Amino acid sequence: MILEKIDEKLIRLAAEADAALKETYEKMDRVCMYNSDRILSAFIENQVSYTDFADINGYGNYDSGRDKLEKIFADILGCEDALVRPQIMSGTNALYLVFSALLKHGDTMISLTGTPYDSLQEMIGLSGNSSQSLAADGVRYEQIDLKDGAFDEEAIVERLKRNDVRLAEIQRSRGYSARPSLTIAQIEHLIKAIREVNKDVIIMVDNCYGELVEEKEPGHAGADIIAGSLMKNLGGGIASTGGYIAGRKDLVYMVAERLTAPGIGKEQGANFNQNNAFFKGLFMAPGAVRNALKTAAFCAYMLEKLGYHNVSPRYDEDRTDIIQTVELGSEEALVRFTQGIQESSPIDSYVKVLPAPMPGYPFDEVMACGSFTQGSTIELSADAPVIPPYTLYLQGGLTPEYGKLSILRALSRVLEN
Repeated sequence: MILEKIDEKLIRLAAEADAALKETYEKMDRVCMYNSDRILSAFIENQVSYTDFADINGYGNYDSGRDKLEKIFADILGCEDALVRPQIMSGTNALYLVFSALLKHGDTMISLTGTPYDSLQEMIGLSGNSSQSLAADGVRYEQIDLKDGAFDEEAIVERLKRNDVRLAEIQRSRGYSARPSLTIAQIEHLIKAIREVNKDVIIMVDNCYGELVEEKEPGHAGADIIAGSLMKNLGGGIASTGGYIAGRKDLVYMVAERLTAPGIGKEQGANFNQNNAFFKGLFMAPGAVRNALKTAAFCAYMLEKLGYHNVSPRYDEDRTDIIQTVELGSEEALVRFTQGIQESSPIDSYVKVLPAPMPGYPFDEVMACGSFTQGSTIELSADAPVIPPYTLYLQGGLTPEYGKLSILRALSRVLEN
């Protein structure tokens, strides 16, 4: 039993955390209720039927369940249309489909949130020498760094006045950086400012890790197109693969043609018997996201009280994604924490986490992810580049109980002599 191996000091601190986090948990419950209402209403309005779960093979023609699922995703995300497919294997794959579909030779894209997430850098052409990068295709890249952790609105508006940028990208979540994740209110304010000077630029939001954390999505805030993975929030811990793109109908169709072929667009794509998991995952997603947020807040409280002050977000701060970070200060503490998460995972608990190279990342990584679906960060995972100041990135937790057990085990490993 895991609890029997936990120091009594940590057990007492966990009980204190539950009392201190009562109001924080209640806020999360209210958002969960609001988003559950939206999703249930969308299911009822679109008349989801058992027949929508049918396994469609081959070309995947005439899959009414798939079409209905995409209509529901669009409704929930505040968009005109959506593409939700098992053929989209990850959030990175979804983002690449968007970029490669909408950007052609001579176009300029600009990141409004500074240097993008590590796994996007080779895709763009900032690192590596891939013949399939955007740079290799003749796409120009620019970026405007954040200013004091927020959009540099003045610089962004001034740059976009020139009307020569095809796509402006916003990364909602922090990625492997110290900056805070960006709220829907911040994104909405910036989009309104951009539209006052530029009506044509495509505003794209990388929505990974942020879905259903707030009551609004980037689509409601005016984004033209957004993308994410079903192995994160919207899969609810049930979808075993897949990703989504949602936004303006014309833009979604262009991405669909990149995924399938020109002239085919959204009309084909077998569902590999995933419709049931995708519908059910979306239905369960508000609760899964709420539980991940509670796990993160619990983790933050415990770490702060144990003297780790560089914790973000703090335990009582509002959140816009499911990521929790903490500077652990040493490689030893970083490795021990991730080992504790792995040791308390339901799958591959016997695997010993050690720093190692990982495809798409420039540094050795430590990663704990003993999940039912490989790479499913909504279940519970902890990972980090093994570089100073040894910042850990934790996300997920299908239930608060399982989340607490893993956090307690990880902290026990850190505190070992």
